[in-house]
Amino acid sequence: MPRNQHTITATDILPLDQYELIRSDKKQEAILRKTLTRLAVGPNTTVIFESWDSMWLQIQEMLRIERGGEAQLVDELAAYDPMVPKGSELTATVLFEVEDPVRRDAFLRSIGGVEDHIAITLGSWRIAARPEGDVERTRASDGKASAVHFFHFDFTAEQVAAWESGEGQAMLLIDHPNYGHAAMIGTATRNFLARECFGS
Repeated sequence: MPRNQHTITATDILPLDQYELIRSDKKQEAILRKTLTRLAVGPNTTVIFESWDSMWLQIQEMLRIERGGEAQLVDELAAYDPMVPKGSELTATVLFEVEDPVRRDAFLRSIGGVEDHIAITLGSWRIAARPEGDVERTRASDGKASAVHFFHFDFTAEQVAAWESGEGQAMLLIDHPNYGHAAMIGTATRNFLARECFGS
């Protein structure tokens, strides 16, 4: 599996019968991985940093559920491979979560444009989130934010080196006027993401 190539291809995907043999182990690995990649930012936001392995598992699971064969595989690769970190970036799924549907609707309407207010701070640097693809993140019709977002954080070589060396405090920041919260990104998470995403 060519993790160091920072891409997933059709040759990396296992036939369903082979995947079933290792599925429980891979699911257990995913649970352990999320202890390092899941971050709560305030009361209503979960950030999950992605990796080659998390996107590979997502593709395998979608194929297992829908059983669409090679035609489906083309679509899944197109959807999930872009979220594999490409060597100088971090990628993340950001979930805005409110259990009660009425309160959730009101909350999402209050944070329109939040995609422009998310960043990783590293020392004095601010690394702004870049939304994945052309999907509308805030509805133009009523200003309601999506509950799920997919982001890239593009690092310079100097920022990668600082991240890997442990230089500067790392935080995930949301500074929307109606939702201002930040969370520390700890050493274990930094080390894991440096290894998995930057190829160190």
